[in-house]
Amino acid sequence: MSATHNTRIDCRAGCGACCTAISISSAIPGMPDGKPAGIRCIQLSQEGLCLLFGDPSRPKVCGDFQADREICGDSTEEAFRLIEMWEEATR
Repeated sequence: MSATHNTRIDCRAGCGACCTAISISSAIPGMPDGKPAGIRCIQLSQEGLCLLFGDPSRPKVCGDFQADREICGDSTEEAFRLIEMWEEATR
């Protein structure tokens, strides 16, 4: 892949794969020890939206995450599959 090839995509509203499938070691309000992979973040609404979006208490790692086709695929189901694969590969 060339350095100029951009695979960033717009985040799919309501997806929540990155807030569930990924382990987060940073403290999250309501989850002081972070969260393990496969556990839904306490700050993820029933609609799959971040309740801390725009809030300074949102962990930096969450704010820095950018949706990318290589990570998120073309659907919510694919995002969960890919993120789980990446999570397992980086353990």
